[in-house]
Amino acid sequence: MKVKVYGFNHSPWVQAVLLALHDQNIEHVVYQIPSFKIFNKWGIYMPVVSIDKNPAEIESTKILQKLGYNAITENELIAIRGTWQGVFHRTNNPLKFFSAWAHDADAKSNGFRRSINNFLLSFSTFYMFVLINLIKFRSKNKDPKNFGDQYLFWESELNKSESLFLDGDNPGTRDLLLFGIIQCHASLPVPPLEALQNDARLAEVRNWISKMQARFKDYVYLHSGEYFEPSVTKTNRTSFLQRCVFYFGMATMFIGFPLSLALVFWSMRKVPR
Repeated sequence: MKVKVYGFNHSPWVQAVLLALHDQNIEHVVYQIPSFKIFNKWGIYMPVVSIDKNPAEIESTKILQKLGYNAITENELIAIRGTWQGVFHRTNNPLKFFSAWAHDADAKSNGFRRSINNFLLSFSTFYMFVLINLIKFRSKNKDPKNFGDQYLFWESELNKSESLFLDGDNPGTRDLLLFGIIQCHASLPVPPLEALQNDARLAEVRNWISKMQARFKDYVYLHSGEYFEPSVTKTNRTSFLQRCVFYFGMATMFIGFPLSLALVFWSMRKVPR
């Protein structure tokens, strides 16, 4: 099996797919920049996954099923999505937001290609920054009284489990999706991360995170490694030169703001509803 993945590792749904591919040692290539075909069809939407050159899939749960994982119920999926509360805090500090993307930009391609990718990645970052702030403005989203509450369902599920993970002795769909969201929260620390670290009610969740981190200690996109035990140091960091290329791209986005914003709104119209 050979897999192509378009997506950025700050997305929980991309993370779920990449975690699955890593755990099964499936050969795969990750693209942080969409091809023109993908961009024209779906805009900045991720993940987009092609398995053995078959037509692309864009729904992470269906992709996981094609990789051999069990289906997830609608109620479980709602509970998974419920743990994403707090994501809108990612843009509270714009400098930290852009820095987080810069440090996780392309660090693998050859020099020239890497520079092109990291310059173009600035548009995806600009797009996400605008999208998050637009949703915040429209929804007037209010924080819950306690961010730990959103994990109580999974604390209960883990308490009932007699296995290492939610789905058995090996991570399953629920494990991958939930751990993907935790990677999202840790990639640019937001209030739910503090709740996960310190809420006395979430002892089993923290124990499960430790098991997942031990399992994925060699996974290069493990953002949670510095926040939970066992501590895991990330190795896939972008060089200073490539971060400069990325920031040059960001400067270009803001200098050409009217055109950049128009392209963002065009891209939003392409996203599947």
